[in-house]
Amino acid sequence: MSPDSWLQQVWYERARAPWWLRVTAGLYGAVVRCRNWLYARGWLPRVRVAAPVIVVGNITVGGTGKTPLVIWLVGRLRRLGLPVAVVTRGYGRRSTGRVTTDILRVDEHCRAEEVGDEALLIRLRTGAPVYVSRDRVAAARAAIADGAGVIVADDGLQHLRLERAVEIALVDGQRGLGNGALLPAGPLRESAARLAGVTAVVLTEAGAGAPPGAWGGALRMSLAGDLLLPVNGIAIERTLRSFASQHVHGVAGIGNPRRFFATLESAGLVVIAHRFPDHHRYTPADLDFGDGRAVIMTEKDAVKCRRFAPADCWCLPVSAGFPAGDERTLLRRILMDARLLDILACPLCKGPVRLADADAGKVLVCRADRLAFPVRDGIPVMLEEEARPLESNDPLLER
Repeated sequence: MSPDSWLQQVWYERARAPWWLRVTAGLYGAVVRCRNWLYARGWLPRVRVAAPVIVVGNITVGGTGKTPLVIWLVGRLRRLGLPVAVVTRGYGRRSTGRVTTDILRVDEHCRAEEVGDEALLIRLRTGAPVYVSRDRVAAARAAIADGAGVIVADDGLQHLRLERAVEIALVDGQRGLGNGALLPAGPLRESAARLAGVTAVVLTEAGAGAPPGAWGGALRMSLAGDLLLPVNGIAIERTLRSFASQHVHGVAGIGNPRRFFATLESAGLVVIAHRFPDHHRYTPADLDFGDGRAVIMTEKDAVKCRRFAPADCWCLPVSAGFPAGDERTLLRRILMDARLLDILACPLCKGPVRLADADAGKVLVCRADRLAFPVRDGIPVMLEEEARPLESNDPLLER
């Protein structure tokens, strides 16, 4: 049994942790508590940048759906007209000749080994500016200097130096918090009590046994995808179910590969599973199984294999989604806690808008275009077809 498989049994299958793991976890917990105490008392300074910061992260090791949530969040905020940029550490990257500074702005020509697989995937899926640096404060300042009005910090829950307006913590809805122990005896980076202080807890792919009221009214997020894309970009797309009843090689180098393999199996595929470490650097040999069967991998893995993937190699993009009520709740908390309503712009003239009370409820008023955009359930609807024209003498223009 590999060390990783053994740890998974200890963390999630209730195998007893040996004494030395428990002792190490106690030491780790003491360091975490000391660090948090120093930040809470200001002895370690927090840095506030000139734009609201929204942190997306988790308190466990392994995949919880952070990248799909970041992609979803960036898309929703940009639809509101907000200039959003993403900052991330760029896990899994290595220095190359192209990387000449500690802050790298990701573009479509970057390679995953230069910027990190998640950073490249976010850039390709959203088109938003993505900045990679070990120093997230410096990355956020660079993004703001380039025009960003909102910063989304990917996997930054434990990066306390960067002051934030909103914290979103994801929890795997199937695995939960495992045995509830701190690293290395369990999967927790910090105590479960940390979840009580965040803006929102999001349960990813919650199973039937997951209590909806857990962790202070957690919101539920699903991950869905049915369209396979060729990793080498040459073939035409096809549906996942077109492989039903066929044996395929499933490849996953992510934090929780079981979820990916289960998705393939639920579509009727017979999966030959190949697990790789998270952020694995693939080589052509990793995808050569010598039997001519199709290979299906995650989108995060695919960005690292585009240059050498075989012809019958596919990736399955997934997108985050919420029940309507949970989506409204999450957006309302973000917009209010981060005061994003104060920095919204008119989608037509890009000028400022102002929150006002109308007879039918709250609206956002653009004086330049004389338009009133509705606010429904706390969420602004920044669409021209939804806006109400205002007469030049309308009192809303004077408030």
